[in-house]
Amino acid sequence: MLKKICDCVYNYETDKIAALVNEALAAGIPAREIMNEGLMKGMEVVGESFKEGDYFVPEVLMAAKTMGEGLEIIKPLLLSDSGGVTSRGKVVIGTVHGDLHDIGKKLVKMFIESAGYEVFDIGIDIPAEQFVEKAKELNADFLCMSAMLTTTMKEMKVIVDLMSEAGIKDKVKPVIGGASCTQKFADEIGSFFAFDAGSAVELLKKLS
Repeated sequence: MLKKICDCVYNYETDKIAALVNEALAAGIPAREIMNEGLMKGMEVVGESFKEGDYFVPEVLMAAKTMGEGLEIIKPLLLSDSGGVTSRGKVVIGTVHGDLHDIGKKLVKMFIESAGYEVFDIGIDIPAEQFVEKAKELNADFLCMSAMLTTTMKEMKVIVDLMSEAGIKDKVKPVIGGASCTQKFADEIGSFFAFDAGSAVELLKKLS
């Protein structure tokens, strides 16, 4: 049953996911197991296919929609669980000041949410101070910055420097990504680097 749910997400069969999730619940499978071994496992496979170039943005978006619809059904059960929903950590994500690109950031958000992180998307064209304030306010574990343009990359250094000045860089790990970013630049400014959405998940798991 869990394999069917996983495959349903992978094949973005949105019209079938509700029936499968309800069938699994009726069979006595715990909501958390449906989430971890069915829905999220499906998105993990999607992430691998995306990384290998077998899946593209439209397929990822449809798979994420399928997973989301299944998650809506079990969310009340997860929230009422005495143990609550365990989070791997809190992530603040946004596109830096001067940059309006959004698709890459949204993909990263979907993938790291699917991996069990709480993600707070603060939007596009965000000033450096707002990144740092949000990370402090939420007591975040990661601060993820996106930039598509080479002209906006400098904002990432401003943010990392502000994190140091605010005394949170030891606690909140800065992660950069986007078409203009490289490992070399990340090393120069003192941050971590994720090449794509799949790599971001792997990096956060490694650092958690």
